Amino acid sequence: MTDMAELTRLTAAETAARIASGEVTAVEVTQAHLDRIDAVDEKVHAFLHVDREGALATAREVDAKRARGEKLGPLAGVPLALKDIFTTEGQPTTVGSKILEGWIPPYDATVTKRLKDADVVILGKTNMDEFAMGSSTENSAYGPTGNPWDLTRIPGGSGGGSSAALASFQAPLAIGTDTGGSIRQPAALTGTVGVKPTYGGVSRYGMVAFSSSLDQGGPCARTVLDAALLHEVIAGHDPMDSTSVDAPVPPVVEAARSGEVRGMRVGVVPELSGEGYQPGVMQRFDESVELLRELGAEIVEVSCPSFTRALAAYYLIAPSECSSNLARFDAMRYGLRVGDDGTRSAEEVTALTREAGFGDEVKRRVMLGTYALSSGYYDAYYGSAQKVRTLISRDFAKAFESVDVLVSPTAPTTAFPIGERADDPMAMYLADLCTIPSNLAGNAAMSLPCGLAPEDGLPVGLQIIAPAMADDRLYRVGAAVEAAFQARWGHPLLEEAPSL
Repeated sequence: MTDMAELTRLTAAETAARIASGEVTAVEVTQAHLDRIDAVDEKVHAFLHVDREGALATAREVDAKRARGEKLGPLAGVPLALKDIFTTEGQPTTVGSKILEGWIPPYDATVTKRLKDADVVILGKTNMDEFAMGSSTENSAYGPTGNPWDLTRIPGGSGGGSSAALASFQAPLAIGTDTGGSIRQPAALTGTVGVKPTYGGVSRYGMVAFSSSLDQGGPCARTVLDAALLHEVIAGHDPMDSTSVDAPVPPVVEAARSGEVRGMRVGVVPELSGEGYQPGVMQRFDESVELLRELGAEIVEVSCPSFTRALAAYYLIAPSECSSNLARFDAMRYGLRVGDDGTRSAEEVTALTREAGFGDEVKRRVMLGTYALSSGYYDAYYGSAQKVRTLISRDFAKAFESVDVLVSPTAPTTAFPIGERADDPMAMYLADLCTIPSNLAGNAAMSLPCGLAPEDGLPVGLQIIAPAMADDRLYRVGAAVEAAFQARWGHPLLEEAPSL
């Protein structure tokens, strides 16, 4: 007889195999995860909305298809937590904001549709920083999410709900989005795996926009193989997205199953270390580099001088694009409407609605972006930032002429206490120091666990960066590192997490 609690501890690949063999049903797996959500999410607050009826209906259909002998996908019946930035037909999509509270989209995002077509069971929508603006999930209008390793600490952001759902065993798979590190940084802080695919590798259609030239959806999981299986489901060209890459999906699953790095050249970027980096984070990173050397990779130092300007460039480009994208939330078409009593003009209603509906961080970025784009300042700010972006892309191109991948810490520190940086935006922005360059250049990057920092016993992430459309290299290197570390530790890192 299957232990229902045990089902929540399985990897997605193991869960799919058990469902396919008939050892367990998709309904049993789904119910086990719904029970886990009931048991722990009041403390974690990973979910904003749980779709119990829809999840069980999908699971029943998977079991019916299997009984009929129909061909099922590799993740059929596996539960998943979906970041609340993707539209879901008939289910709420709030983007963590009061301005969309209660909004029910009339259509599915392409990512949502591909998950449904693959018979993945969507458990519900996860908490996030409002409009994906933040590095801690404290900017959600619906309250912060706790880090399962220590509920008084942040789980990273903006996709902290998705990463916390994984780390607390409420779901084996999740979807996040990454504008400046919002998949990778939460993965690092929760001891999970997160991948930012090549820009355009996963469709943005139906993903509520923050910064259109930077936003990228991607897979979140507890293992490298699980992330690859999910990546394969959601990736691929989409004619509904003009920025979608019309090219074959890189062989990510094959790469994750091989995990061989012998003969690869791995670049270490000195600009992504030094002052401001927690000693324990650097200790675990140095151990990861040495591990890669032991596995047969050649380690090369590769300087990327423009990376030191990436943070400043990002915080001009992203707010500028956000000020444009969020102009659509005007109280006229959908979402919140405040002050429409017949005595006020449309402009007054819009202003009152945006004042009530947007949080402080969203307002801060809209104002920064509007200023950067204003007459007389465009060239000095936005134009200069785009020039720096070009320099960063050139640094990456030059680096990849001599190495196969680059590595760095994913985040300069481990998870900090909730509220510690709430009144210091600059300190908060520094959490994305290592991840931002890849968003500006549009290439692929992954974070995976590389141990616990000795100072506080909290997870540290290793970042792997690959050229655009070479996403398979991430999985090849990531699988090798994951296997070697787990052999050394004797178990997955998450087994050391305190039990909720």
